Amino acid sequence: VQLQASGGGSVQAGASLRLSCATSGRTVRNYAMGWFRQAPGKEREFVATISWTGSLTYYGDSVKGRFTISRDDPNNTVYLQMNSLKPEDAAVYYCAAKDWSRRGLQNPSEVNEYDHWGQGTQVTVSS
Repeated sequence: VQLQASGGGSVQAGASLRLSCATSGRTVRNYAMGWFRQAPGKEREFVATISWTGSLTYYGDSVKGRFTISRDDPNNTVYLQMNSLKPEDAAVYYCAAKDWSRRGLQNPSEVNEYDHWGQGTQVTVSS
């Protein structure tokens, strides 16, 4: 599967952005999908994950209440709606996919939980 993230940009604090992650090669129904971000000089940070059916979602503490992950399976796309953006949200955002597993999501916030990664999309937030 190939993952293509898009939707990044440069905004002011308080604004909103919606990131998209489109899958190709295999339908997105086969994957739990996640978003991570990485700022310069920092480790990759968990942002959000949505399960294969969409019934479960997980969020990093720093984005709870502001970001929403959703999936549009017919269009093979996963979204990250980001509201009330802060300067500390600035980073390169990556989407990731986890193959179906009967064990479910064991550690959704861990980088090594995921099997496939896309290229990043840059988000810049000015104060």
